[in-house]
Amino acid sequence: MTTTVFLAVLCAALLHAGWNALVKGGADKRVNMSGVIIGHLPASLLALAVAPAPDLASWPYLLGGMACHFGYQIFLLNAYRAGDLSQVYPIARGTAPLIVAAVSVLFLGVVLAPLELAAVAIIALGLMSMALVRQSDGTRNLPAARLAVITGCFIAAYSLVDGLGARVSGSPLGFYAWLGTLNALIFAAYMRITAPGVLTQMRVSGKRVFWVGGTASFVAYAIVVWAFTQAPIALVTALRETSIVFALGIGVFFFGEKMNLPKLLATFATLSGALLLRLARL
Repeated sequence: MTTTVFLAVLCAALLHAGWNALVKGGADKRVNMSGVIIGHLPASLLALAVAPAPDLASWPYLLGGMACHFGYQIFLLNAYRAGDLSQVYPIARGTAPLIVAAVSVLFLGVVLAPLELAAVAIIALGLMSMALVRQSDGTRNLPAARLAVITGCFIAAYSLVDGLGARVSGSPLGFYAWLGTLNALIFAAYMRITAPGVLTQMRVSGKRVFWVGGTASFVAYAIVVWAFTQAPIALVTALRETSIVFALGIGVFFFGEKMNLPKLLATFATLSGALLLRLARL
C-alpha cells in the first residue's frame, strides 16, 4: 500500500467517523441514518455527470453491492435498536476485516504477507475489544452482539463486491455514483413504506445530516472504492475501520465521553495495527 493510498484511506476513516458522530448526536437514529443514506443523492448525481460510466461487466457487482449495502443498513438499524452504539459499532466494524482477509486469501487467491495478516488481526481485535468495555453495569447484550456480527458480515460482503466491481468497471467513481444513487432511492422507498413519518421528520430536522453527513459519507466511501483498485481489498478494509479511533476521539472531545484505561489500550492496539500495516511493505 503506497503512502498516497494509506493517507487517503485514513482521510476516509476520519470522514466516516464524522458522519457517524452526526448520527449519534441525534435523538432518532432512523431519521439521521435516512438523512445520511438519502443524502448521497446530491453528490452521486454530481459524480454521474462528470465521471465515465462503468463498464457493463461491472453491473452484476453493482446490483450485488446494492443488496449488500441495503442488508447492512437494515441490520445496523436493528442492532442500534437492540444495543448501544459503543457495543454494536466496534463488533460490526471489527468483524468485517477478518472476514474480508479470510475470503481474500482462501478463495480469491490474494497473497498477504504474514506481517499484513498480523496487522489486519490486530486492528480487528483492537476494534472489537472496545465493545467489551462499554457498560458500567457489567451486563452484556447478546441479541445486539449477534445483530452486530451479522452487520459485520454485510460490511465484509459489500467491501468485497464493491472492490471487485470497481476494478472491473474501469471507472471507480462512476461505479460508486450509480451505487450511491440506486441505494439511496431503494432506502427511501423502504422507509416510505415501513416508516413514512421518518422521511417527513428528516425534511424538518435532518437537513444538516442530509447535506453534511450525506456528502461526507459519499466522499468517504468513494475514496475507499478508489483505494480498492489500488491495494488489496483486505488491507483497505482493515485500515478504513480505524475510523472508530477517530470516532472515539470525537466522543471524548465533543460529546464529553470518558476515556478510561481499557479504551486507551484498545485504541493503542488499533493504531499499532495501522502502523504495522503501513510498515509491512516498506
